Amino acid sequence: MILVVAGSLIAARFASHAQKPAKVWRIGFLSGGPRAADGAPPAALRQALEELGYVDGKNVTYTGRWAEAKKERLPGLAAELVGLEVDVLVTFGAPAAEAAKEATTTLPIIFIAPGDAAGTGLVTSLARPGRNITGIMDPATELSSKRLELLKEAVPSATRGAVIWNANDRAMTLRYGEIERAARVLRVTVAPLGVRESDDIDGALSTMTRERPDAIFLVSDALTNLNRKRILDFAATHHIPAMYEFGYYVRDGGLMSYGPNLDDMSRRAAIYVDRILKGAKPGELPVEQPTRYYLIVNLKTAKTLDLTLPQPLLLRADEVIQ
Repeated sequence: MILVVAGSLIAARFASHAQKPAKVWRIGFLSGGPRAADGAPPAALRQALEELGYVDGKNVTYTGRWAEAKKERLPGLAAELVGLEVDVLVTFGAPAAEAAKEATTTLPIIFIAPGDAAGTGLVTSLARPGRNITGIMDPATELSSKRLELLKEAVPSATRGAVIWNANDRAMTLRYGEIERAARVLRVTVAPLGVRESDDIDGALSTMTRERPDAIFLVSDALTNLNRKRILDFAATHHIPAMYEFGYYVRDGGLMSYGPNLDDMSRRAAIYVDRILKGAKPGELPVEQPTRYYLIVNLKTAKTLDLTLPQPLLLRADEVIQ
């Protein structure tokens, strides 16, 4: 009789343990850009997490918020995600990361592509970011001078450049400052075309129509990215060579770009998500930077511009679009 009772208790305890539901992690995503077509965080991030064992709808769910290039919406969206009690908050871009940091001091935050995270004060240091935040940054300030050098190499005759950037974004303004510094070294004058909202793009394009630059440098963020087709079309119509920061601009018809691969950065962010969900403290995880940067050129666009790109530049390119 005692054996039967003991066996029953063990069986009941085992059944209770077996029926305990598995943990379902909740991941929030905040971006200053346009809402994704599928209403989900970047596919590269989700795919990398699935490879690490986080299956959407099984043991992980995603909740995303997008500000549609309206920076003033970010604090409210960040607070909303914090209120939903997600387990970790992934952000894209500097304004989204800053809004998340202001919204919580306890919820783990992992940023992707915020620009110079230390220079803007987003983290205390790259080695020990502090508090509840870390992630994958793009050293865009330093890259800006390299981009201008490549543009000058592609268009040696260029002496007047125009830079379009979001003047409301501290990270973007740091990039402009570096471009201006590099321009002095390269003996190129720069027309500063800072924009703060979509309506300002028209003013920037009108300025370039009146005072045609030899080349354009577009600093990419949620605002300028949202208006990229207008800028790409303007450069094509007026036959002005332009440098961009990411490859998708070149695949859309831009002349050239130099920078990290955003999908690679999202995949690296997934590793940080995994480590934090397993107990790591974000403030103790060093901020990571991309290990590779890609030079992409569009030969078809170069031909429409009657521009012959130097052979050494083409040989260094990681991708040449014919």
